[in-house]
Formats: sequence, structure tokens, C-alpha cells
Amino acid sequence: MTEEDKAVQVLQGRVKWFDPAKGFGFIVSEDSNADILLHANVLRNFGQSSVADGAGIEVRVQTTPRGVQATEVLRIDPPEGVVVPLGEEAGTLTPDELRLLVMEPARVKWFDKAKGFGFANVFTRPEDVFIHVEVLRVSGFADLASGEAVALKVVDGRRGRMAVQVLSWESALKARTNE
Repeated sequence: MTEEDKAVQVLQGRVKWFDPAKGFGFIVSEDSNADILLHANVLRNFGQSSVADGAGIEVRVQTTPRGVQATEVLRIDPPEGVVVPLGEEAGTLTPDELRLLVMEPARVKWFDKAKGFGFANVFTRPEDVFIHVEVLRVSGFADLASGEAVALKVVDGRRGRMAVQVLSWESALKARTNE
């Protein structure tokens, strides 16, 4: 392996923690002896402003004099073992039915992590879409910023439209081009 090969590697791991207010967090990987620094700018380049603790993540990393740092996020997967909490509002959907839902482009209107919910506007639709913090978490996010572009999978609940999955705008675009 050359020095250049050592300089940039692709690793898979789990988000140990990420704090959007501090602007960084850490990833743990079986392929690295040290925690991997994940800076907010690297995450934003992927199209997300936050990531949930425990989320699976694939990153390009580089070893610097200050340690191992992520230079690019390639993929984020929801934390393992979680189920989308639809509750009574959305009725029952099978995992296959969830996969078949269309991704709808949206912009976050507001999201309050302390309250546990927020709303987004889907382009060309007048009604708001409700986003619950648990749906956000199982989608691999920790928080959303007002104005953030996302893609939503939405169902009609008894009280209106509600998100059952949130994707970063960039990852939604990649998924669409790979179909």
C-alpha cells in the first residue's frame, strides 16, 4: 500500500455522537483504532445538518497529524434495529409498502427537537407535512434546520400528511439516478 493509499480510505462505522451546535462528532469503526472526526462541513456537503447517534455511516477518511478525519460522507443508514413509528395515525404499512412510497421534494418549515416534531412543505402542495422526531431518528438524522432541503416519504394520517422517512436531498437524488 502506497502512502497515497493510506492517505484516503473508505471506512464503514457507526456515529458515536454528533453535536450540531459544536459542529462536530465522532465515528467508531472496526477498521480504525482511533475515533474518526466528523466535521459539520463534511456532513453538510452530503446534504445533512445532523446525523443520529448510532447511525451507520460510510466515509472517506484521511489520517492527519491531528488524527483520523472524515473527508466525505458516502452513505448514512438509520440506526440498527429501529422500526418506523407510524402509530395509529397512519394505519399499518408493510416494509415493502414503505419502500414503494414516492420520495417527495420538500423544504423544512421548522423543526423543534425539544418539542419532538416539526413541519415541512412539499413542493407544489399547499398542506404541511408533519415530521416526528422518532421518524427523523430512524431516518438517520438528529435534527433538521429551517429551510433545509429534504426528500420525504409521506402517508395520509387521520390529522393530515405525515412523513414516514426523511432523506437528505443529495442522497435522494443519488437514489433516483440509480433506479
